[in-house]
Amino acid sequence: MKADMNTWRLGVDSGGTFTDVFLSDHETGLVQVWKASSTPDDPSRAIANNVTDALREAGAQAGTVDFFSHGTTVATNALIEKRGSKTALLTTAGFTDLIEIGRQVRPHLYDLQVEKTEPLVPADLRFGVRERILHDGTVEIAIDTDEVRRIGAEIVAQGCDAIAICFINGFAYTAHEAAAKAVLQEVCPGLHVSASHEVSPEFREYERSSTVVANAYVQPVIERYLSLLDDRLRDIGITADPHLMQSNGGVLSFDTASALPARTILSGPAAGVTAAIDIGAKAGFDNLITLDMGGTSTDLALVANGVCALSEGTEIEGYPLRVPALDIHTVGAGGGSIASIDAGGLLKVGPRSAGGFPGPACYGNGTLMPTVTDANVVLQTLNPVALLDGRMPIDRDLSLAAVRRVADGLGLTVEETAHGIVSIAAANMVRSARIISVQRGHDPREFTLVAFGGAGPLHAVSVARELDIPKVLIPKYPGALCAQGLLIADLRADFSRSVLLGTGPEAEAPASAAIADLTASAQAWFDVEGIPAEARRLRFQADMRYAGQNFELRVPFMPHGGNQLPLTELVAGFIAAHDREYGFIDDKRAVELVNLRLEAIGEVGAGAETDPVAHFDTPAPAKPVGQREVCFDGLSWVSSDIYKRDHLTPGQRISGPAVIEQMDTTTVLPPEALAIVDAGQNIIIKVNAT
Repeated sequence: MKADMNTWRLGVDSGGTFTDVFLSDHETGLVQVWKASSTPDDPSRAIANNVTDALREAGAQAGTVDFFSHGTTVATNALIEKRGSKTALLTTAGFTDLIEIGRQVRPHLYDLQVEKTEPLVPADLRFGVRERILHDGTVEIAIDTDEVRRIGAEIVAQGCDAIAICFINGFAYTAHEAAAKAVLQEVCPGLHVSASHEVSPEFREYERSSTVVANAYVQPVIERYLSLLDDRLRDIGITADPHLMQSNGGVLSFDTASALPARTILSGPAAGVTAAIDIGAKAGFDNLITLDMGGTSTDLALVANGVCALSEGTEIEGYPLRVPALDIHTVGAGGGSIASIDAGGLLKVGPRSAGGFPGPACYGNGTLMPTVTDANVVLQTLNPVALLDGRMPIDRDLSLAAVRRVADGLGLTVEETAHGIVSIAAANMVRSARIISVQRGHDPREFTLVAFGGAGPLHAVSVARELDIPKVLIPKYPGALCAQGLLIADLRADFSRSVLLGTGPEAEAPASAAIADLTASAQAWFDVEGIPAEARRLRFQADMRYAGQNFELRVPFMPHGGNQLPLTELVAGFIAAHDREYGFIDDKRAVELVNLRLEAIGEVGAGAETDPVAHFDTPAPAKPVGQREVCFDGLSWVSSDIYKRDHLTPGQRISGPAVIEQMDTTTVLPPEALAIVDAGQNIIIKVNAT
């Protein structure tokens, strides 16, 4: 594909195994996709190299890129692998052990083998300050800034890189945290300081403390990474202001991401869901279960009526994070997941992963244990010679040797063991899919499975059959869908205030003040990001509950006359939501207003349209490029047609058994499956066509 002076939009998704690049010219519909191995020691190196290669393949100049968006797992990995910075915590005296005590919920109370999550801040780096704010924001004990100054000097002496500030009820009165931050920035120059009222200004002290500590813990890491990446992008000639995907499905600037890295914990997976929603809607499917299978893990999400639920709380490696995030469920099943024999003599797959390097055995980098990718190479559902359109050689003999080591221990054939590895990986995904669907009252038979990621289309039909899902949608660029989603996502920031009010007339004045405060914060963010007035959108929501309940339901609303809260409409909306969620309402119990929320959206416009497609009547039959023996059941080999994805045109049909190969992924059609190419060049698979 060649281009002269097109204006390009660029999305880059950096995963543990591969780095994906998606170049799109919205005006002409030209698209260039590129995929190559990541460089885990320095992810920015692979990004710069892959972007350069993609631009070269497109015949494009770096200076013609006017939008750059990025999804990364750097913050997530720093938290999971405990590679963050040395962090101190400043909190109210008497509460220094709060992040270690947590909540008095002990689901594993009688599990003698359970390992308690270690706090990110050890006891000797947690400092109590004599100050006290009451629940309503009243100051009982004023803060002593001289005490903060002394503590700051000690933190510097301890060699810390970051400081988290979280005072009890600091969300209700922010002046104490702001004063402490100002003093620490003066006394501790060069240290990163995070205050809870800026990161998570809501009640529930443990979750707020955990969130601001995690933010401080990863902040130096993400800031160094983004600074290095920005320099590399400038070096190759990209001058567009870079953006980063956040967990809520929107993007934000590098500067904001450096200050609030906790919002980027689920950066990559959110982009894939965003793209799946857009593609599903265009293909006529609003109810989706997304299956994003990469090298290390698989991310699943449920989309009902075109909307993926937004969760205000998530948990990473036992650390609660109170940040807005798409409701995505992650399971340790990826192409690099290692298969082994457990203590009971049974086959186990994951959660250990071979990662991008050394990677699966077939990569030839020294891995001896088999992975899910090796199992697919053995079964020849994956090309046994090369991947990435021939750019990445594969050694099937190494896969056979790795799988044989486990097969001998199980007393099975190599084919049976490989099939068992693939089946267990699929079972792990099925279990997670049931958690987000059946266990929440959704019938999977009413949904379409959207499979993407480098390994998603390999396993999609198997997963769909276990869930009784009738259809699977494979996007045109499934292996780079997260990168594509980065170009669809709007700029977005979330603002919230805990108000803890009733819903009578007495709530009107404080609620209106909170709405005015939220709106002012949003407008300031719009100005900083340089978003034009015509692209600015505001969405208000309220967290509500019956008095005495411990959790809330979210109700959308629009203020009346500027900042006036529509209390009657809100109560009616809450009652309807409670009846829908729990199946009953309680007329005798008062309704409470807990949090007010505002989503500020800067619309960037659709930027990831795929190539224009022609309408079709009766297309020519799809022609295979060859055949190979494929083992679908671990017992017998079946001669299967091999197709190239870029040779397929709208309207063509392919019956299984068959394999459809493309640069960024492989789609497997077992016997009795039927694939149809739709007008958007998606592959729609009827799971059981007979």
